[in-house]
Amino acid sequence: MRAITGRGRRVGIAGLLAVATLTAATACSASDQPADAGEPTTAAASASASVSASARPAETLEPLLQQALPDVEGKTFTSAVVELPPNASAAPHRHGQAFVYAYVLEGTVRSKLDNKPVTTFHQGENWVEQPGTDHVLTENASQSEPAKLLVVFVSNTGDELKVEDPKS
Repeated sequence: MRAITGRGRRVGIAGLLAVATLTAATACSASDQPADAGEPTTAAASASASVSASARPAETLEPLLQQALPDVEGKTFTSAVVELPPNASAAPHRHGQAFVYAYVLEGTVRSKLDNKPVTTFHQGENWVEQPGTDHVLTENASQSEPAKLLVVFVSNTGDELKVEDPKS
């Protein structure tokens, strides 16, 4: 399904989701509290004392909005900003049965899904992840500049949005 914008360009459903997310996040009234409105959370597991000081930094995830989808029983819409400091990398993970849309707000991000080749995404570019996709690699491509993503999840209500893959 494609929609046509005012300028005649075709935009996919993922692009429409991004616009809806940004619109909803900015239009949120004081009575609509974002999901987990506290401090940003580290998406990676806590580092143990045995991890060396040279370990790569982890990403952080700041929830923007979480809301049940009207007329779609059992589904929840969640948007978040993921920040990747310079040289940051996320552990391999999955997003369960969620449909995921990611849009690069700033910087450059490398991503590898399942056994597809590594792809580099720059500011303004985006991708989708189908339910059950193995996100093998997510990393900031820069050693000196941060990267930031807008991520939208459409998930089963109550499901965890990120589950790290077990160590081999």
